[in-house]
Amino acid sequence: MSIFTGAGVALVTPTHADGSVNFEKMKELIEFQLANDTDALIICGTTGEASTLSDEVQVECVRYAKEVAAGRVPVIAGAGSNDTAHCIELAQACEKAGADAVLLVTPYYNKATQKGLILHYTAIANSINIPIILYNVPGRTGCNLAPKTVYELSKVKNIVAVKEASGDLSQVAEIAALCGPDFDIYSGNDDQILPILSLGGKGVISVLSNVAPKNTHDMVVKFMNGDLKGAISLQLGAIELISALFCEVNPIPVKAALNMMGYEVGSCRLPLCDMAENNLETLKKALQNYGLI
Repeated sequence: MSIFTGAGVALVTPTHADGSVNFEKMKELIEFQLANDTDALIICGTTGEASTLSDEVQVECVRYAKEVAAGRVPVIAGAGSNDTAHCIELAQACEKAGADAVLLVTPYYNKATQKGLILHYTAIANSINIPIILYNVPGRTGCNLAPKTVYELSKVKNIVAVKEASGDLSQVAEIAALCGPDFDIYSGNDDQILPILSLGGKGVISVLSNVAPKNTHDMVVKFMNGDLKGAISLQLGAIELISALFCEVNPIPVKAALNMMGYEVGSCRLPLCDMAENNLETLKKALQNYGLI
């Protein structure tokens, strides 16, 4: 049930001034991604501001993305929640809307035990038929998915991968050692794409891909094809831009970057707000140095 190899974009959700989703702009962004070889679309994840979208809007975004993608790449739906019952309902709705897989962040705020995480994910897996990517980002959730927990969950038929954004490469190595090559690992940090690929990773679920999809895709392809020098050049060449894209909490900078590039994706929903002027200048300089504006 492997979902994709390469670079999947954690797509921003473009909005109108009133905060409603700009579906025409979403179509434009999807076509931009597909024209630049992006390997998967992740809809309504963290970068897509899922935490401030209603279930109905999230499901409509998934349905629309699936329609636009028209089978060209997998559409992966962000469907995480800190309430297992709610997560089951949302995951089932995303499956009905055509999602090829779901990305499920660890429950936030509750601080579930590792046993609770196993029960949470197993209950969701048993409620749907499409593949699940676990999403570990303890810096945002306050909850770390331990390698032994990932291993236990990898035994569940449709739990097939993990997006690892802990920043801890030793933890990623332990997951790879425990779970073996049939369980897919995706980098959740754009500055760690190559290190995670070197441990057997299948690719990245990327913020950087929003603004530089071709280079992000090529970074993975070059590594997979043995062009380590070329892959390293792309990884290191993007470090300044990656840093700027995270100089404030994601997705504030990446939406600002797309706006500077002329895509007019709108602002973030409150409580996320526009960038501070000094950070905006840092981002602008990085985009200029990378040749995007």
